[in-house]
Amino acid sequence: MPIAGYILTVLIAYLLGSIPTGFLVAKARGVDIRTVGSGNIGATNVFRILGKAAGVFVLVVDAAKGWLAVFVVAKFVSGWFYPEAGSSALEWFRLCAGIAAILGHNYTCWLHFKGGKGIATSAGVLVALVPKPLLVVLAIWIIIFALSRYVSLASIVAALSLPFAAWAFGETRTIILVTAALAALAIYKHKANIQRLINGTENRIGAKKGSSAEAPKPTS
Repeated sequence: MPIAGYILTVLIAYLLGSIPTGFLVAKARGVDIRTVGSGNIGATNVFRILGKAAGVFVLVVDAAKGWLAVFVVAKFVSGWFYPEAGSSALEWFRLCAGIAAILGHNYTCWLHFKGGKGIATSAGVLVALVPKPLLVVLAIWIIIFALSRYVSLASIVAALSLPFAAWAFGETRTIILVTAALAALAIYKHKANIQRLINGTENRIGAKKGSSAEAPKPTS
């Protein structure tokens, strides 16, 4: 077993995923994104605080981290350590890389292991791993968001649908289990949003400036 290859894959993918894009973009504009809006470093909070261009940039880069981890890092390291690896072995390298990148984003070592919710990075991983199920999940996200204007609700419902979409497209049992685990992680990271949705205090995209979405929060 190419244990060294798996370890290196996980390490590189984690460090790639751990780049705190939203924090760095906001810091370049003199804002600590952790102290404003929802306090999250992800694209949604950047969009709300710094505007559409900054939010879209963070979204694309965070997704790219996941895609690069699976499509580039896993392929390169597996080819280096295990050149004769078949498709099954490569799949394990890709899964390890994808999971590590998402954990890197969610628990970045550069911000005391506090990061984002991992939705964009997960999307990048899924583009590389399971593009067809992802299209279904993306359609569900768009519909829920269009109806509710809640990014969090759309993300939660999309996450719940992910393993079912993977099953419907005939993905392997391993892929289905991994997508179920990723869905559970995404929902866990939205636990505060779920409570606000229940309380009716969750922020909608398009809410007026000056609402609780913009109120400063102390840095944890």
